[in-house]
Amino acid sequence: MPAPITERSSAHRPRAAVPRAPDHTHRGQHPLRLFPAAVHAEWTKLRTLSSTWWLLAAITAATVAAGAAATGALSSEHCPPPGSCDPDQVRTALTGLWIGQAIVAVLGVLMACNEYATGTIHTTLTAIPDRLRVLAAKAVLLAGITTATAVPAVGGSLLAARFILPTRGHKLAHPAISLTDGATARAAIGAVLYLVAIALLSLGLAFLLRDTAGAITTALGLLYVFPLLAGFVNSPTWQDNIRTFGPASAGQSITATHHLDALPIAPWPGLGVLALYAAAALTCGSIALCRRDA
Repeated sequence: MPAPITERSSAHRPRAAVPRAPDHTHRGQHPLRLFPAAVHAEWTKLRTLSSTWWLLAAITAATVAAGAAATGALSSEHCPPPGSCDPDQVRTALTGLWIGQAIVAVLGVLMACNEYATGTIHTTLTAIPDRLRVLAAKAVLLAGITTATAVPAVGGSLLAARFILPTRGHKLAHPAISLTDGATARAAIGAVLYLVAIALLSLGLAFLLRDTAGAITTALGLLYVFPLLAGFVNSPTWQDNIRTFGPASAGQSITATHHLDALPIAPWPGLGVLALYAAAALTCGSIALCRRDA
């Protein structure tokens, strides 16, 4: 007789193949191919915030307006012999950097702290698990939009000074401001780099502190406390030391075009001091981002 047919237990039945969900983690792809997508995602988030455009407009307007006001305050009335007064016109025209840098610092902090405040940082890190890529994308985008804003701010300040100075009696005593002059071009390029470094410094502080008020306060303290301390110190040596190691006072030496021997630090080394501050802040911010929970 044939053996009875028995029903197999479910444990021994062949299982149907279950289709796998598509892998959206882009494993195996080179990181450089994923980086543009990360930058584009950051740009999408940034451009949808109305505060971004207000801050960018405020940077340009405040920088140009403050520079024009400082230039307009120059007068040759108290200089009877022509040329007896020799102000650094380019540096005076770029005085607005002291105002514009505060708005740049706010922009850099909000670039990261907005996501911590709203909780969207969890979504960002879920979509892009590589946290260093997130920070790098934000830094590249922030540097780009700051540069795009700083160029018209600096150019507008110099252009305004070129029209204002002749009305203040400096037409004959001083040549017109021109980017064809090497020192003026260096000051203009350095001023743009100065604002970019301020933005990156603030971004690093934002990732380190993760608090909007705390990061803005710390950034503004670093920018303005050193110059204030130098004003309260009577010793010229200590004044030079404070201005040499302060990020803003050292960095703004890049805007000087003459009497460079009287500066506490040379233009490019001064900008290098600010760059070191920015690099240190980004390094500390990246460590905090990678080691702490979001």
